[in-house]
Order: sequence, then C-alpha cells, then structure tokens
Amino acid sequence: MPTNGHKYSILLPTYNEKDNLPIIIWLIVKYMKASGLEYEVIVIDDGSPDGTLDVAKDLQKIYGEDRIVLRPRGSKLGLGTAYIHGIKHATGDFIVIIDADLSHHPKFIPEFIKLQQEGNYDIVSGTRYAGNGGVFGWDFKRKLISRGANFLSQVLLRPNASDLTGSFRLYKKDVLEKCIASCVSKGYVFQMEMLVRARQHGYTIAEVPITFVDRIYGTSKLGGTEIIQFAKNLLYLFATT
Repeated sequence: MPTNGHKYSILLPTYNEKDNLPIIIWLIVKYMKASGLEYEVIVIDDGSPDGTLDVAKDLQKIYGEDRIVLRPRGSKLGLGTAYIHGIKHATGDFIVIIDADLSHHPKFIPEFIKLQQEGNYDIVSGTRYAGNGGVFGWDFKRKLISRGANFLSQVLLRPNASDLTGSFRLYKKDVLEKCIASCVSKGYVFQMEMLVRARQHGYTIAEVPITFVDRIYGTSKLGGTEIIQFAKNLLYLFATT
C-alpha cells in the first residue's frame, strides 16, 4: 500500500515503562508498516529510574534511528512540557499522542488517520464513551471517577467531543502547537483543556471509538492529588472559557 504523502510523528512520553515499551513499539511498528504510512516514534523519557531509557536504546538498535528517536529529559517535568519537547524534534506534519502503558492500542492509529483524511479534520480523538468504545480492567471507583469527570466537563465546558479526559489523539502539527500554547493546565486536566482550546480556536474535531485497557505492568499515575487538581482546573476553565 503506498504512503499518503504525510509523515506521522508518534509521541511516546515515558516514566517507568521498561516492561511496556518493547510491546507498544512493536505494535506501533506492526500497524504503521501494514498501513504503508511514513512515521517516527519519539520517546520522551523523563529520567525513569527503572531503566526505561536503556530499553529504548536497545529498541532503537533493532528498529533504526530513523524510526525510534530518543529525546530524554533529566527529570519528571509533566505531560504538557513532554509534548512541547517532542514537537520540537518531530519531523512529521501530523502528531499522534499515545500512552506507553498499553492502555491505548496502536491498531486504532490507522483508523484515526483514515478518518482525518476523509474529512480533513484538525484533530481526531479516541473516545471511550461513544459508539462501541469502552473501558476494560477498571474497578467501579475508577470508572465512576472517569465518568463523573467527563460528565462534569461536558456540562461545564460544552467541548463538542464525547471523551475529554482521554489522551489518545491525532493532531495536525500546527494545530497541536497552537492548542498547547493556549493551555495553562498541568497533569490530568491538560488533555481536557486541549480540546476546550481547540473549540475556542474553531478547529474541527472527529472521534474514533476505542477500547481502553487498564495498564498491565506498573502503577497508575492517577491519585487523590490529581483528582483535587482536576476539580480546581475544571472550575478555572469554566470561569475563563
């Protein structure tokens, strides 16, 4: 299958993901190769103490430096700055953002790309809450927090998207740069603000139903502090947008 003339830079921020990294990269390579798409994977490791960067170096030897690009940072500096760091080094005209913990399956990336091409959308977002999308592996409490956060966000922010708190997305590169430049949030609420700012800028958003699977290896980064921060930031966004 011929390439579509575009290049896709897949940003993979990591922190303590040495067990997941070989699997997620193998899957990305498999599905991108099968689709005949031009791509690179940019691994942004934030000083993981578990040796994630060493694993990334081994993977780079296997797949090549043109496919696996390593852009590590010295310490944990947050998702928003990880994306900014990744964009600076991205050579693609589209950016894919995906979690390294296997909760997002790379098989959906070609679907995002196909939909984007059909409607020339600025952003294609994965949704757990529309069509045949869903979540597997979460207990009732985690589902309740996610559903509650999403419902509150919908009511207060009217973003024209069904899944605000997810982070599996495809952006036109310049659109992502503009959305990030407009954002003030950090942490869990950052993904939500991205779509709110996109709506403010008048960007078009399409959605692909995805299956979200809870991480197999490692521990979740979401805790009580993040939830309190989320509530504060949600009210801030409501007051200012």
